[in-house]
Amino acid sequence: MPLKWVFNWQPNAGSTVNSQILNEVSQCVESINGVKEGRWKATITFYKPMLRDQSLTAELPRDFLGISLPEQPSKYYFILRGHKIVMEADSSIQLIMEKLQSYKSRVALNFEGFQYQLGDFQLRVGKVAPTHSENLRGIVMEVEYLPISSLEKSRQLMEEFVDIWQDVVSKRSLPGHFMHIEPNFSDYGLADHYTSQHTAVQYAHVMAQLIASVQAVQAARN
Repeated sequence: MPLKWVFNWQPNAGSTVNSQILNEVSQCVESINGVKEGRWKATITFYKPMLRDQSLTAELPRDFLGISLPEQPSKYYFILRGHKIVMEADSSIQLIMEKLQSYKSRVALNFEGFQYQLGDFQLRVGKVAPTHSENLRGIVMEVEYLPISSLEKSRQLMEEFVDIWQDVVSKRSLPGHFMHIEPNFSDYGLADHYTSQHTAVQYAHVMAQLIASVQAVQAARN
């Protein structure tokens, strides 16, 4: 499958994300002839165990992430970051978990916005907000390079595209920048050939960065 990098918006110190930044980023894509193709949506759910026997606390993961991706609607992905484990399951696993009541959803976040075509690249720009809420928690961007599925073979092309993109965004003088920190995929047993499991791992890392950003803002206020 095509390779992608997932970015999150890192606000400057003392600033926060808002819908104006999201609108300006979307305008940046259109300014370099990105063709809007429609909407996209991914969801991350934080699960925590429902322990009937407290003695099992040490044996069960304290919490983990469940991820649904638009390109794989029939699949569901689990990430245990502490154990460096990623798993792919049938999407029906969510109903099974609900019935078993072994884990419950603590919070769910939607990543949603618009998808753009730009030559051999596909860009998705969207907001991060809790389900059933419009409160903006962050901004994400996916950059997908359609012809190649090798992480290493595509690296130089991706870096060149990102340099051009960052230059376009910087001209808007927005209070922040897009950040991409590539996880060490081999820690999760993932190879150079790109799969949806790579995407799930990237979203888990973006989620950790978003949480860190929110905590940094709260600490600054206090």
